[in-house]
Amino acid sequence: MSLDRKIYGKTPDGDSVFLFTLTNANKLEAKITNYGGILVSLMVPDREGKLEDIVLGFDTFAEYLKKNRYFGAIVGRYCNRIANGKFSIDGVEYSCSKNEGENQLHGGVRGFDKVVWDVNEISGSQGDGLVLTYLSKNGEEGYPGNLSVSVTYLLTNQNELRIEYSAKTDQTTVLNLTQHSYFNLSGERLEDVRGCDLMLNADHFTPVNESLIPTGEIRTVRGTVMDFTHSVKIAENAEKGDSSLLSQGGYDHNWVLNNPDGKLILAARTIEPSSGRGMEVHTTEPGLQFYTGNFLDGSLIGKGGKAYQKHAGYCFETQHFPDSPNHSNFPTTLLKPDDSYTQSTIFRFFAN
Repeated sequence: MSLDRKIYGKTPDGDSVFLFTLTNANKLEAKITNYGGILVSLMVPDREGKLEDIVLGFDTFAEYLKKNRYFGAIVGRYCNRIANGKFSIDGVEYSCSKNEGENQLHGGVRGFDKVVWDVNEISGSQGDGLVLTYLSKNGEEGYPGNLSVSVTYLLTNQNELRIEYSAKTDQTTVLNLTQHSYFNLSGERLEDVRGCDLMLNADHFTPVNESLIPTGEIRTVRGTVMDFTHSVKIAENAEKGDSSLLSQGGYDHNWVLNNPDGKLILAARTIEPSSGRGMEVHTTEPGLQFYTGNFLDGSLIGKGGKAYQKHAGYCFETQHFPDSPNHSNFPTTLLKPDDSYTQSTIFRFFAN
């Protein structure tokens, strides 16, 4: 195991930003920056042992500043969407910043993906890692309470990237955190991710309106294009039923994981056939937003000068449900001063 640090750049405010490299005994390598907690690259072997970067992103820090599409970032205070940028706590209405039409997306104009986190390096028997911490002050992006957040990245010799989240607040607030990497397990070839096989451990999903806001319904996946209860090729599944359920010709929905007790469970398993690379997603969260890069349109030039076309990457955002503060039948995202927020997500890699 090894851990390396170097200067990555400076923000417009003059804050120093670092790039940390974690390497495990099997030569898996993760590069992470304390700007936005971004997973900048992740080198993973294919069935022949060839290491390639499997996450989308950019070659320079300057590009992350200018072209941010949440690539690889920690997202908060509230990942996903809040309808009309409003929610109520104990009868008090709060208005948070709107950055997607009339709604808020992924924490607002300056969410956790755009802040510089404090960082400590850690090393132990399980692997090397980083502990990122940030104080989100009362009123930031419209949210109540001073919120202390900690995110730990750990790269293990079991070829896992483990992410542990914790938070405390001094005032009741809402909180929903996730990691927003766009994966492409084919590596440099950037094959259409809809050619991958996928299993989601979820019997239900939350339908959305035209603005991708949940309607409040929790619907069975059975007999719909949302059914990934058994491994199936993503593109083939999308053609098996009502295409009106899809978004921009792909998936961008929250699945209700079969996890009523909040235990660490297998949430998703995907395999890219040409490389043999596979990934499992384990989480304690009740939901998972599966997104197939529908809004990528070739205008973003990423690593190696390659244009990121539609479906060039897919995201597995472990989370509570979108717009939960406005739906009493969804799992609560309230965090009170006497409580602690904790959650775990593991990305485990293999090849066959």
